[in-house]
Amino acid sequence: MAINRSEYDRTLAVAETALSRIKALRLAANPRNFEIWYTYAVGGNDALNQTINETLRKDENISEHELGQIYQQYLSTAHLPEQADEIGNRISGEIERVMSTIDLAIGSANIYGESLAGATDISEEQLADRDQLRTIVTTLVSATKEVQDANLALQTNLVESRREIRELQKNLDQARAESLTDPLTTLSNRKFFQDAISRFMTDAEAKGIPFSVLLTDIDHFKQFNDAYGHLTGDQVLRLVALALKNNLKGQDVAARYGGEEFAVLLPKTGLAAAEIVANHIRTSVMSKELLRRSTNESLGRVTISLGVAAWRKGDTIADLLERADTCLYGAKRAGRNCVVSETSLKIGQQVA
Repeated sequence: MAINRSEYDRTLAVAETALSRIKALRLAANPRNFEIWYTYAVGGNDALNQTINETLRKDENISEHELGQIYQQYLSTAHLPEQADEIGNRISGEIERVMSTIDLAIGSANIYGESLAGATDISEEQLADRDQLRTIVTTLVSATKEVQDANLALQTNLVESRREIRELQKNLDQARAESLTDPLTTLSNRKFFQDAISRFMTDAEAKGIPFSVLLTDIDHFKQFNDAYGHLTGDQVLRLVALALKNNLKGQDVAARYGGEEFAVLLPKTGLAAAEIVANHIRTSVMSKELLRRSTNESLGRVTISLGVAAWRKGDTIADLLERADTCLYGAKRAGRNCVVSETSLKIGQQVA
């Protein structure tokens, strides 16, 4: 079917925009990069566009490594629902196969019942006749054997179907988990974070359950990345992710928010307690010495800055995150490697 002319013009214009960005930034014109910039040009993925814009604002350029991270975070997981649909279809197919097997078993049982009915509907003369009796017994034995064989086949098919369904369910659960997980750090990704903060916000509004948010990023990460390479940069990201995991518990949520930025949700936690958790995370990161794997050379210590904000009645998600982000930038202005909460930010503003 011929494509609508306006649709043709629109898609061509988007493609040309994507290619112009690739050319301007002197990037490889491979399918991954084209998909990223086509999505950027369409403008349907706000988080992807925001991450790209922030990266370009910092350096006026973007590396292949950074594009790879953006693709992993925002686009590669977008294909996982298709995997889930495929697995769901296969499960439906297995259920149909099980039902067909059960129908066959029911048919065999009905035939066997008819054989039994025929065998019991005999006269005394037929029972006295040895040949007649032998024929009846043979018929019953044959019918019983057929039912035994059918039941054995049914059992085999059901066991196999149960195994297949369990395997498919495991694959489906894995696909769902992958769609909500950052592949590099194994923390939750931004999508999971957005879903979680929405749930916490609903509970807070309905039940008055407090919660706090930490936003953090790695101090001078770009300089570190440029000096030691992207593989070492990935090692730094994993180090910070491990510190987050080791200092959280229960229903706490740690997520890679984008690039070198991380976010933490602390349910049932007020501002003062959240500030203590943030300092534990900061000191945990700073206590680890980073070593180059190939030479065991010490690369020094990594530090992070953190901003802490607590939910207030009437907050939107944007309100809460904006306050946490303001605190994070307050920590950077204060010299980095520190924690700034809403309380300490207000005190600092009053002193100034």
